Amino acid sequence: MHTLKAAILASGMALTLATLGAASSVQAQPGWGSRWGGGYGSGWGGGWNDPLMGGPTSSPYRTNSKDPREGRVEVSRFVAQGPEAGELGHGAVIVTSESGDGPWIAGSERARYEAAIIDALVGAGYDTQAKADNGGQDVELKITRQVLTPAEEKRNPVSGTAAMGVSNHGSAYGLAVNVDLSKPRSALISTRLDTRIVDKTSGKVLWEGYATIATREGDNNWPDDRIAGKLASALFDGFPKADPVPGAAG
Repeated sequence: MHTLKAAILASGMALTLATLGAASSVQAQPGWGSRWGGGYGSGWGGGWNDPLMGGPTSSPYRTNSKDPREGRVEVSRFVAQGPEAGELGHGAVIVTSESGDGPWIAGSERARYEAAIIDALVGAGYDTQAKADNGGQDVELKITRQVLTPAEEKRNPVSGTAAMGVSNHGSAYGLAVNVDLSKPRSALISTRLDTRIVDKTSGKVLWEGYATIATREGDNNWPDDRIAGKLASALFDGFPKADPVPGAAG
């Protein structure tokens, strides 16, 4: 009888210990959230933004920033010394032009610059209608262009990179996409207008100057008429003043 009771007691204790052991084993197991790294956000080692998993980085649109040279006019002017310079600003003048040493510029285009200079000369006090057969002054123009920055090549508006990551919890695939909807820039062109005023009788240069401006090729905001007017206006601003010579005493 005592042997039977002891056997029953031992069996019960063994069952209790087994139950407790199983419970302890279950409690020791990490939950589903921690088993996968804390849920969907960090389940793949920190999420899609984890650099170790090749996640996408910030890829903003390319800023089509304006070149600081665009639309800026630079001017330099010189006045001759002597009594002939006193004749500047009045009398008859004749305007002629040439394309200069740069790319050839058609006469129809040069006519726009001639017209802009004639308007500036009238504003300065000259008579552009009278004939200068007997004296007067000749105004010689030279228009040149050069490429400052070549046109950008056509590019794929959509590009991206892909990365594959593997950890002890599994594998992941990451994709970073860059979208650039900006148009390639056209060439940046420098237009230079050189002007000389020459005494017709003596052949002496009384005044000369040049003005340059940088604009985008084919830019509707900068047609030839506007470029010509901008350069002519800058050249004859305060005519016949000259710009100070660098290094000269003030």
